[in-house]
Amino acid sequence: MALRIAATASSASCIARLHNPSSLFSQFSFHNLPPRLPHANAFPPLPILKPGSQFCIRAISSETVVEPTISKKEDQEQSPKDWKIKMLYDGDCPLCMREVNMLRERNKTYGTIKFVDIGSDDYSPQEHHGLDYQTAMGRIHAILSDGTIVTDVEAFRRLYEQVGLGWVYAITKYEPIAKIADFVYGVWAKYRLQVTGRPPIEEILEARKKKGEVCKDSKACKM
Repeated sequence: MALRIAATASSASCIARLHNPSSLFSQFSFHNLPPRLPHANAFPPLPILKPGSQFCIRAISSETVVEPTISKKEDQEQSPKDWKIKMLYDGDCPLCMREVNMLRERNKTYGTIKFVDIGSDDYSPQEHHGLDYQTAMGRIHAILSDGTIVTDVEAFRRLYEQVGLGWVYAITKYEPIAKIADFVYGVWAKYRLQVTGRPPIEEILEARKKKGEVCKDSKACKM
């Protein structure tokens, strides 16, 4: 933590008054200074303090960093316009978000994926080839720039290819690996709500319905 001395003409927070400038340094010992001091020009000039003037000592922490927060809507707006594939994801699924965040980080370099949170109040099935919330929740969906809809492991393979990780799912192009991979993913998709500790889809849909009745068209309501 660094200390900075700021001279002020008048301030309610300044509680010390300097009457004898030399007394400031009477309590310091110069025996423990390092053998080689930095050049004098390395430090900013200190203000000239006169007897009777006020001064404040402020503590400034260099460890406090405020991270900018990005809402789901802002995140979608920052997606590339010239995208090649659109990923529809469940923003309330903690395990899903790990993969989404990894792809989003890679996409900063490639700029080929547009991320769409199906749980957002701004999500519109009409803008995504009629894929409503319940359908999109059933399994992973991705939409190519030409309007082609891909699902299951093929969706993951197309997404990974767009960020330079196509080799991860390359083997799933071939049989019987393709069928096995889709079967395994189908099991995960069927039970992922239970695995992640969330209520059944019926309860989620009912909650969204009630929320819609209360909020109507208000975009300020978030579930």
